[in-house]
Amino acid sequence: MPDVTISVGGRDFDVACQEGEEHFLKSAAAMLDIEASVLSGQIANLTEARMLLMAGLMLADKTAGMEDSLKISEDKLAKVTAELEALKANPAQVEVPVIPDSVTDTLSEIAARAEFIATSLEAKAEAS
Repeated sequence: MPDVTISVGGRDFDVACQEGEEHFLKSAAAMLDIEASVLSGQIANLTEARMLLMAGLMLADKTAGMEDSLKISEDKLAKVTAELEALKANPAQVEVPVIPDSVTDTLSEIAARAEFIATSLEAKAEAS
């Protein structure tokens, strides 16, 4: 079991940890040190125990806030996932409007008249 020396609030501590966990311990100690440094700058003659307690409480408060945010995000994700699954299960039906036969017939008649006019104009142009 390796011993690691960490610094929190300007004070060194020897701490034992599991093999391979040194990086995590140093990372956690760095977060605690940031909070302890803030406290040391604000409160004079802060005892070691009080500094560690207050820094731990500040980190716990931040963690609680993050857990609340995570819970809200997980709830939103669950809702969106449920909506997505519902949409996959029942795809929306798209209705394509049907053009009435009378409109189609009228357009065909207009096209035939336009072709007739074009042919007449071509014939007159060739005759001239």
